[in-house]
Amino acid sequence: MSYIPYGRQDLDADDIQAVVEVLQSDFLTQGPKTPQFEAALAAYCGAAHACAVNSATSALHIACLALGVGPGDLVWTSPVTFIASANCARYCGADVDFVDIDARTYNMSVAALAVKLAKARLAGRLPKVVIPVHLCGQPCEMEAIRALSRQYGFSVIEDASHAIGGRYQDAPIGACRFSDICVFSFHPVKIITTAEGGAALTNNAGLAARMNSLRSHGMTRDAGAMTQAPDGPWYYEQIELGYNYRMTELQSALGLSQMRRLDAFVAQRHQIARRYDALLAKLPVLLPWQHADGYSGLHLYVVRLQLEKLALSHLQVFERLRAAAIGVNVHYIPVYRQPYYRELGFEPGYCAEAESYYASAISLPMYSALSLEQQDYVVETLKNILQEPS
Repeated sequence: MSYIPYGRQDLDADDIQAVVEVLQSDFLTQGPKTPQFEAALAAYCGAAHACAVNSATSALHIACLALGVGPGDLVWTSPVTFIASANCARYCGADVDFVDIDARTYNMSVAALAVKLAKARLAGRLPKVVIPVHLCGQPCEMEAIRALSRQYGFSVIEDASHAIGGRYQDAPIGACRFSDICVFSFHPVKIITTAEGGAALTNNAGLAARMNSLRSHGMTRDAGAMTQAPDGPWYYEQIELGYNYRMTELQSALGLSQMRRLDAFVAQRHQIARRYDALLAKLPVLLPWQHADGYSGLHLYVVRLQLEKLALSHLQVFERLRAAAIGVNVHYIPVYRQPYYRELGFEPGYCAEAESYYASAISLPMYSALSLEQQDYVVETLKNILQEPS
């Protein structure tokens, strides 16, 4: 069996042709494809505005800036996420803290959030923004989080990097029903890809305008937004300090083409997940639990080893799977364990549930083109490993 990655892109001839057509066109960047891709994203999700950028990290950054995050502010997120969910606040000069995860969903625990907010109010140090992360594609309990945001006065950015194509309370993730801004990722291992890329969606016209400005140097050619009358038709003004976070036309064309198959990609991932559930049911692993309110985008399929029933350690199981050409991974190391965050005062053990998760989690291969033969090989290999003596 050749190497099986934990995730990979699924490109067809139409995707390739879409990129080739852009290469043969007049615009490689700042042309018509990016607005078309943004319109398709907004329409699919039911949001008023979409701002496409060169990565989800960039989207998180400009989302924080648009919400006014700056030095002296505090942003909370989940510890079990990619580092960008926390770094975006640090880019703005803000402080970061972490809310422990739910033991079943692995998303931010609403109960833990409520307790932490009550303590923060007493201490006079509430967050300006909370960033719940839809880990593996499963939506967080957004209605409850929004209720807390109204009670305590913070804004909400959904980090839905794993979750495009999923639904919450029968509405598309990205509709921003219970958030100010929602962010997607289009990295090749995600549900759809633009090679690298991301987007920020919102229903607030002011936030959308600010993010559009920030992604392109803080510049405007709109005379109505300028501080003086234009010198001529060539004139532009830099209104604020922005960034070059634009998405290219090649990326947008690929994303627009991939949108055709988004629902099919997610449906195929659900078929694969159901088959994993059945094939792994009798093994000493905890299978993913799905909240009744959500339909996951299923970016990842994470099992947790029941180590008390095994002779092997977490590391030994992981290494044996990798040695068998199965590209398992661990998503993620708790962010506060990273050296950068330890320098800020965090220590291992800061979030008990996150530590428990990290000690036993393994991401099995999950992507729409995973074949039955490949999946059978993964399951049989894992089964044999879990039966090994130490």
